Amino acid sequence: MRTQRTPMRRSAAGAALVVAALVTTAACGGGGSSKESGDGKGAGFNAAVDKVAGASEKKGGELKFIGTQDADSWDPQRGYYGFMWDFARYYARTLITSKPAAGGESTTLVPDLATDTGKVSDDKKTYTFTLRPGVTWEDGQPVTAQQIKYGIERTWATDKISGGPTWLMQVLDPEKTYKGPYKDESKDKLGLKAIETPDEKTIVFKLPKPNGDFLQMIAMPAAAPVRPDKDTAERYGQKPFSNGPYKWVAYSPNKGLELVRNDKWNKDSDPVRKALPDKISVTLITNADDMDNRLIKGDYDLDLNATGMGSAGRQKALKEKKGNVDNPQTGFIRYAAFPKTVAPFDNEHCRKAVIYGADHTSLQTARGGPQAGGDLGLSMLPPAVKGFDPAYDPYNIKQGKPDAAKAKEELKACGKPEGFKTTIAVRNNKSQEVATAESLQASLKAIGIDAQIDKYDGAQTTGIIGSPANVKAKGYGIIIMGWGSDFPSGQGFLQPIADGRFIQESGNQNYPELNDPAVNKTFDEAIAETDVEKAGKIYQEANKKVMEGAWYLPFTYEKNIIWRSSRLTNVYTADAYNGRYDYASLGVVK
Repeated sequence: MRTQRTPMRRSAAGAALVVAALVTTAACGGGGSSKESGDGKGAGFNAAVDKVAGASEKKGGELKFIGTQDADSWDPQRGYYGFMWDFARYYARTLITSKPAAGGESTTLVPDLATDTGKVSDDKKTYTFTLRPGVTWEDGQPVTAQQIKYGIERTWATDKISGGPTWLMQVLDPEKTYKGPYKDESKDKLGLKAIETPDEKTIVFKLPKPNGDFLQMIAMPAAAPVRPDKDTAERYGQKPFSNGPYKWVAYSPNKGLELVRNDKWNKDSDPVRKALPDKISVTLITNADDMDNRLIKGDYDLDLNATGMGSAGRQKALKEKKGNVDNPQTGFIRYAAFPKTVAPFDNEHCRKAVIYGADHTSLQTARGGPQAGGDLGLSMLPPAVKGFDPAYDPYNIKQGKPDAAKAKEELKACGKPEGFKTTIAVRNNKSQEVATAESLQASLKAIGIDAQIDKYDGAQTTGIIGSPANVKAKGYGIIIMGWGSDFPSGQGFLQPIADGRFIQESGNQNYPELNDPAVNKTFDEAIAETDVEKAGKIYQEANKKVMEGAWYLPFTYEKNIIWRSSRLTNVYTADAYNGRYDYASLGVVK
C-alpha cells in the first residue's frame, strides 16, 4: 500500500448550511460534550484487537470521526490513502469485498454487489459475476454491470483521474491500448475490450494471463461503479454519488464532511454492511496533540487516519484510560534500503555489514518501542501477508544487538576493512524516521561506517528518493522509508519494492533498484498460482532471495496505539485494513 500522497476539495452547493455548521463545530472543538459521548471505562486494553468489542446490532446516533489529514481524494478511483479505502465503503460498493470480521479473517473475500465471488474459467483467465437483485443508487435507480465497467474504466483516464491504484490497468490492459472513457470513441464509452457486459446483471473480465490476486484488485474502491450521468471527472471526489448505505450531504476540504442514511439502500441487497449509525461526521483539524486530547476527553469516537496517538496522548491514554486503547499490527514494515547504484552498496557484503552493524533494539526504540513502534522486523514480509515465516531470521535480528564481529567480516569481504562513508536519506517531517536515522548513524560509527544524514522535504519524496537519478547524484547509500500493501499478498506487498520491472524514473518504490531475474521469475510463478497457500510458499522464497541479497534492513513490523471511545459498538481491528477498525461495521451508543 503505498506510502502517502495528497488532499482534496469542496462540497455540494445545496449543503452550504450544513458545511457551515460542520466548520463551526470543528472550530468550537467537537462533536458533543464528554457526557454525551460517554467517556466511562472502555472495554479493556486490546479488547478490539482481532476480536469484537461491544457486539451490537443497535441502530442510531452519530459516529464522530476526527483526523488531521483529509483524503487524497474521496473519488473511489482516485483515493489511495488506506483510511479512505476503509471509509469509502459507506458510499461505494464493489463486486466483492473483505469479510466483515476481526483480524486475519477479514482478508477473506466475500460477495458484495455480486451474488458470489465469481465463476472462474479452467484456464484462470475469465471471471464472470452476476449482480444481486435490489442494488440501487441513492436516487433509487438500479446499479448495472455497465456502470461497474465504466467506473473501472475511469482508472485509465490518468490525465483526469490520477493518483489511485493502477493494478487493474496493469492486469487487464498491460499494453495500455485503452485511453479511458473520456477519450473513448465508442457510443456508450465502454470500449475496454477486457471487460464484457452481455446484459445489465452480468459482467465478465478477460485477463491476458492468470493472476492469483485478481479478486483482491476488484475488491478495491477503484473497482466501484460510477454512473456516467453523475460523473464530474476531476470533481467527482467533492460529492461522490452513493450506492452504499450512506450518502454525502456536506464536504469542506480539510475541515470536515457529513454523511447521512441513504434511504434508497436496500439491506437485503447488502450482506456486508451493518449501517448502524444514523449519521457519520468527520472533523479535520491540524494539531495532532489537540486531536488526541479531544479523543480522550470524549468529544470524538476515533481517529479517521488511524496513524497512532502521539507521544503525549499515548502516555496519557495508557495511564488514565488504558481500557480505551488498542495496539494492533498495521501491516507496515519500516526499513532501510540500499541503492545498488551508490557505491559501495553495489557489493552485497557492504550491505550485510550495515545489517549486522545495526543496533536493532535501538532502532525499535527510536520508532517508539515495542508498543508504539512495533515488533522487530526480521524479514521483508510482515505477519499479515501469506508467506510470512516467524522463524525466518537470516541475520539473527531477533537478538536485538549489533553483531560487530560479523559486520567486520563483511567489511573485509567487501574490500572496506576500515569502513566507508555514506549518506542516509530521511524525510524531515517524520520525527520517528529522523530518530531512526540517528540511531543507525550511531551504531554504524562503531564499526567504522561514517553515515551523514540528509533530511529532505518529505512532501517531495517522489522526486527525491523516488528518482533513481537523484539518488545516485546525491549519493544516498541508505534510504529510510516504510511500506504497506495494497492487498495482503506477496504481489501486493513485496513485488513493487523488489521486482526490477517496477523500477521507475520518478515515483520509484524499488529503492535498491533490485532487478534480479531469479527474483522476478519467482514473482511470475507466484502470481500465476491461484491457490493462496501455494502462492504464499512461493512468495516466501522471493522474500528469502531479497533478504539473502541484503537489499533491505527491516526495522519493525509496525504497531500503533489507537483510541476507541466508550460509545463505540461492534468495533474490531481488521488485517484487511492494515490494523484499522472496520469502519463499515461500527455503531455507537446514543
